[in-house]
Amino acid sequence: MPVMPRSHDSSAATSAAFALTLVLTLAACASSGSAAPAASAGQPAQGADAAAQSRDTGSTDLLVPPGYGTLRQDDIAIKFQLSQVQVRAIPLDEPVIRLLSPDSYRTLHDLLESRRGQVAEVARRNGAPGYDVWYVQFFGLQPDVPFSPREIVITNNGRDYRPIDIIPLTRGFGDQRLSQREVQAGLYLFDASLDVMQPLTVTAETQRNDNWQTVLRRLEQERAIVRSRAAQAPGTRP
Repeated sequence: MPVMPRSHDSSAATSAAFALTLVLTLAACASSGSAAPAASAGQPAQGADAAAQSRDTGSTDLLVPPGYGTLRQDDIAIKFQLSQVQVRAIPLDEPVIRLLSPDSYRTLHDLLESRRGQVAEVARRNGAPGYDVWYVQFFGLQPDVPFSPREIVITNNGRDYRPIDIIPLTRGFGDQRLSQREVQAGLYLFDASLDVMQPLTVTAETQRNDNWQTVLRRLEQERAIVRSRAAQAPGTRP
């Protein structure tokens, strides 16, 4: 069995690869003219409120102004290390991503906005009012390894949620194979009743991760800090 990389340098390199892939994906969307305009720090992004309220999460009262958070993507990501693949999953709900640092918020918000038309089309075909959308990445640790994009299950409020549809973001996603240090990514569409503001467990293949409860506490602490910070900024609505 191949030896798994476990050093700090390997972890940092993996995070850098994930971040680079996300930036390149968003740049590709922008070059096609489909990306939404970026928001300025401290100002609500155009359409952000509509995006946050496009599905009934019961959490619109948890919205804070974007541009005041300090969390990193890794602070809110659910992560797995399978035998030869690393997986990272991030919910794109506005009450969550608005607590990220300004650059991280704009990147994830604009990524979802750039695919808003595709999400709406999938919803129309399935007669659904909307979806809970997650950003999921797969990182190859060895040459030519398979990955299983459909084997992601979220357990929330006593129900198992499987992806209703997946919007590929990287070329070759459908091949379901990874080169060493290659990243493949997609937007995962789950039933809109999934509530990320409640504890949940994510399963990737045979591995389970129930760290979301820890993330929720981190989000709650950051939300209080952001509200205080925003309240001290003139002309900003809470």
